Amino acid sequence: MSSITTSAIDTPTRRSIERTCDDFAFFVLALVGLIAGLTFRDYGLGWDDYTHAEYADLLLRMYGSGFKDTAALSFANLYMYGGGFDMVAALLHKVIPLELFETRRLLGAIVGVVGLAVTWRLARRIGGPLAGLAALLLLALCPIYYGHMFMNPKDAPFAVAMIILMMGLVRLAEDYPHPSPRTILIVGLGAGLSIGSRVLGGLALIYALVAFAPLWLEEVRTQGRREAIHRFVHVLFVLLPGLVLGYLVMGLIWPWSIIKPGNPFTAVTYFSHFFEKPWKEMFDGALVSVPDMPWSYLPTLFALQLPEVLLALFIAGLALALLALPRADVPGRRKTMFLMLALAATLPIAIAIVKRPALYNGIRHFVFVIPPMTVLGGVAFAKGMNWLKDNRVSWQPVALATFVFGLALPLAEMIRLHPYQYTHFNYIAGTVREADDRFMLDYWGLALKQASDGLRDQLVERQEMPPEGRKWKVAVCGPQRPAQVALGPDFAIGWDSHAADFAMTLGEFYCKGLNAPVVVEIKRDDVVFARVYDIRGRSISSLLSIPAP
Repeated sequence: MSSITTSAIDTPTRRSIERTCDDFAFFVLALVGLIAGLTFRDYGLGWDDYTHAEYADLLLRMYGSGFKDTAALSFANLYMYGGGFDMVAALLHKVIPLELFETRRLLGAIVGVVGLAVTWRLARRIGGPLAGLAALLLLALCPIYYGHMFMNPKDAPFAVAMIILMMGLVRLAEDYPHPSPRTILIVGLGAGLSIGSRVLGGLALIYALVAFAPLWLEEVRTQGRREAIHRFVHVLFVLLPGLVLGYLVMGLIWPWSIIKPGNPFTAVTYFSHFFEKPWKEMFDGALVSVPDMPWSYLPTLFALQLPEVLLALFIAGLALALLALPRADVPGRRKTMFLMLALAATLPIAIAIVKRPALYNGIRHFVFVIPPMTVLGGVAFAKGMNWLKDNRVSWQPVALATFVFGLALPLAEMIRLHPYQYTHFNYIAGTVREADDRFMLDYWGLALKQASDGLRDQLVERQEMPPEGRKWKVAVCGPQRPAQVALGPDFAIGWDSHAADFAMTLGEFYCKGLNAPVVVEIKRDDVVFARVYDIRGRSISSLLSIPAP
């Protein structure tokens, strides 16, 4: 397996391929950063954005008051999550000339690019420069990751924090039993950010305990039990400063977690049960209550939403990782790295399949398993190219062309779906055209931003003014506060469609199609994401096609 780190493509010198891959990786990161910087304003608000902004204000008020104002520690259920992203966005908003929610989108893009960079470096460390570049491309052209990084304030930052922690743990396996100060710092920072973002970050402890078993067994075999224990205790001792740093970081971004030592465990118990009034979502053409989703929910959506090339290479990488475990010629530390990645990519899904928690909003809660999937995929690609170099060198161009074609498929869909990349369904699913009747697409309600912009433009074009003495009234089927932010102060938002001038509806199953003139229609790939109807003079009883939960 160590041969992966050598040149996998037949070139005059190894250095040339390393330089080429690294230069191209820098180019990809710069290009993604440039595109994100030009387009972050296109992404609308989701259901939770406004609430997260309120949570940030409460957290900053708590710190500013010297912990006298503790409203943040009982706000909704967000006090059981970390507010690091929200606080940074609120502080950044004070120093840059952008609206608050534009700032949140920009920060999300920055955090997402950091995740891309760390994933590249992790894959490069394990599999060489070609593996790093392949993993970077797989993640950058994964519509689920790319779309969520702009507008998901919980799951996308958590995914980045987890891949930082994974980098630290892989470095720890490399350095064992003498971790460098940088490794200790990365482990501590990654642990603090991960658990401080979501208590689910504690899964990394399981990854480490299980994955380090091959390394420890090798230590016992080669060093003897006494020396192996001594080296293990030494590692724990030198890790203490990093763990203290992690605890401090966790407390800073998730203050509720350290108010009482048992609070993180309380959060685990709380989130292990569904904590809201159940509602129904569309899954495979049927309306299913979210606590009753079948075990196939996650496997189905991962199979249908991830790009085909990522799925294929991830499966190959997972097989390589598992096949390396029984091999005597693979060093224990390398087995640890592969097992850690395999667990990070699959264990959360396996636990959900077995435990059957409430599942909803597609795979957004599991975005954090995608970066390790791409690392395994990048390693598999580099291993495959290395094998072709030694055995079928004439097939290398074909393999490379197939890889590029596989990347072109999600790229084309990302361009077509912009700014709704997170709704992507692959060609196995028939893209969003075929998936629209079977699954939820825009569950965040992002399309209300474009619908709102379209309504304002239409009214300006028609030179229409609201009735004297009042604002335009818009009934909304979808998240109301995002619609209010997008429409602005000249509009009054509500549920009541009886006295409204316009109705704004998402293209989801729970919003009724109305028999009224369509003023604005937001479509992607012939799929309706949102509509605005002119309902003046019409009697519309409800915008919902099903009873409210």
